[in-house]
Amino acid sequence: MKRLIFATNNKHKVQEVRAALQGHVEVVSLAEAGLAGEIPETADTLQGNALQKAQWVWERTHTDCFADDTGLEVDALDGAPGVYSARYAGEHCSFDDNIDKLLAALDGKTDRKADFRTVICLIENGEPRYFEGRVDGHILTERHGAEGFGYDPVFMPDRFAVSFAEMPLDVKNSISHRGLAVAKLKEYLEAK
Repeated sequence: MKRLIFATNNKHKVQEVRAALQGHVEVVSLAEAGLAGEIPETADTLQGNALQKAQWVWERTHTDCFADDTGLEVDALDGAPGVYSARYAGEHCSFDDNIDKLLAALDGKTDRKADFRTVICLIENGEPRYFEGRVDGHILTERHGAEGFGYDPVFMPDRFAVSFAEMPLDVKNSISHRGLAVAKLKEYLEAK
């Protein structure tokens, strides 16, 4: 079984990706790989950040690895928070801080269309390859559900009547931005 280091400290992301790749790829967290430290995220695009994070792992281990970057892009906010989604409310903010800022920015707005995009950068033998997933939906006026993480309680994907935070993990993984990007990664790895 192929072994890949996942360049994230986010245990929720590790759980989601492990569930999606189970039986095909051994996903190793940074902690399990013995890597500590702050991974840089200074690019101004999702692809740039994914590459930067994967290169950080590759340079330290010379082991095949991957990283992702995700952005919530809200139409009424000209695509914000976008690449800054994780730190929208400030450098050391919580998920709730980000949601509070988002809901305040959308207060009174009727256009609540948004999309989530994830870009995965896989580095194999030092060569990067990219996989992207996108899901369209809209931002709710208040939180719904207790599952998931990040903006999941306020994001409702098109064709569904529940937020990401109200979905079982397997359903969310089958339709989410990260799930779609991981499915493309899985398809690529299985074809090798």
